[in-house]
Amino acid sequence: QVQLVESGGGMVQPGDSLRLSCVASPRTDEMYGMAWFRQAPGNEREFVAGISRGGTKTKYADSVEGRFTISRESHRNNVHLQMGSLTPEDTAVYYCAAAPVHPGEVKTDVLQYQYWGRGIQVNVSS
Repeated sequence: QVQLVESGGGMVQPGDSLRLSCVASPRTDEMYGMAWFRQAPGNEREFVAGISRGGTKTKYADSVEGRFTISRESHRNNVHLQMGSLTPEDTAVYYCAAAPVHPGEVKTDVLQYQYWGRGIQVNVSS
């Protein structure tokens, strides 16, 4: 059983940056790929960014490519999502997720992830 806890959400203005963090227990870097998803009111949960279990490969949704960066600190069992140039369209509840993966694999489908955090709210508004 993997437990995930997100932190770092809040309210920011358009153009601002924000960093989300996810702490996993027990240790996940040896077997699990990690990802961030988000869900806005009335919308389905969507993939934002994912990282392989070794941290060597990443994938991003087209909508965040070039603005968001996912990273992981294996020794601290953390995964981060650095978000920049935020727009109101980025407003959503952001979820950290974990799934067993092969080396170098990054899963992007919500149904492929079996462990989820409770989510954290990000509001982008002027």
